[in-house]
Amino acid sequence: MERKNNMTNSCQYAPGDFVVYPAHGVGQVLAIEHQTIGGHSLDLLVIAFDRDRMKLRIPMTKVRESGLRRLSTRKTMESALVTLRGKARVKRTMWSRRAQEYEAKINSGDPVSIAEVVRDLYRSATQPEQSYSERQIYELALERLTCELAAIEEIDANQAAQKLEKLLNAA
Repeated sequence: MERKNNMTNSCQYAPGDFVVYPAHGVGQVLAIEHQTIGGHSLDLLVIAFDRDRMKLRIPMTKVRESGLRRLSTRKTMESALVTLRGKARVKRTMWSRRAQEYEAKINSGDPVSIAEVVRDLYRSATQPEQSYSERQIYELALERLTCELAAIEEIDANQAAQKLEKLLNAA
């Protein structure tokens, strides 16, 4: 009985919880499954990513090192929104190097880092157009931030996108 309690306590996620997986963004925990794979007995956390129509199964023993986390707090998201309002900081390094840094920030799953990418790559109607790769990175960062904001504020993704766009245009 004690082992079962320890196992329950070690799992901080329950079906219905929204979580952030750094490489895929916001998903929802569907279940905790027990499977035998290759003769090994595993408990798996099953997460659905509706936007990608994907299900991910993570062994419970690998959840922590996978970077999976709960949704950010409202305070953390507010810090990210403040970051969006800031002045863009574009380094004078080669694009390939900056692109790697931006992708690392996006894959960190940290909303403030993702907001930095969105802020730095945002182009208003009066600014020159972005290259294809800049646009791809910008859209990925914006989508990740939009999904988490929508989940935190319990609003539609379109409403979250409008809120972010309003902040970017005001900067």
